[in-house]
Amino acid sequence: METIKIKYFTDKIEKLTYIDGKSDWIDLRAAEDVDLKKGEFKLIPLGVGMELPKGYEAHVVPRSSTFKNFGIIQPNHQGVIDGSYCGDNDQWFMPAYALRDTHISCNDRICQFRIMENQPGICFEEVSSLEGADRGGFGSTGKQ
Repeated sequence: METIKIKYFTDKIEKLTYIDGKSDWIDLRAAEDVDLKKGEFKLIPLGVGMELPKGYEAHVVPRSSTFKNFGIIQPNHQGVIDGSYCGDNDQWFMPAYALRDTHISCNDRICQFRIMENQPGICFEEVSSLEGADRGGFGSTGKQ
């Protein structure tokens, strides 16, 4: 099991927990009350900063109920927090865009994260032809 050093920027949110066997995604909470009007954007503070294990990055995405409950989407669709974002002032945020007027209360669960190993080093080899099956060049159907 990996250990993650965590700093809380507020005492108003519940501490993070990992429930073994339930899911490998961990819920993150809004660290302040947020009111957004339709069409507004805000970086919502999550009240935590972390020092990830060497060789890992964090992927942050909305929870499945975030849009239904709050009417917000995450404009970058998935946030990636690399291991270098680990300083004393490196609080995590969720970028949020409101599709309706909404209120998010401090401590509401609005997104989730998991850690993933960094991509290994790769190099590109230029070739004139690829040996795999030709599927038509567009998605899984080959149709445009």
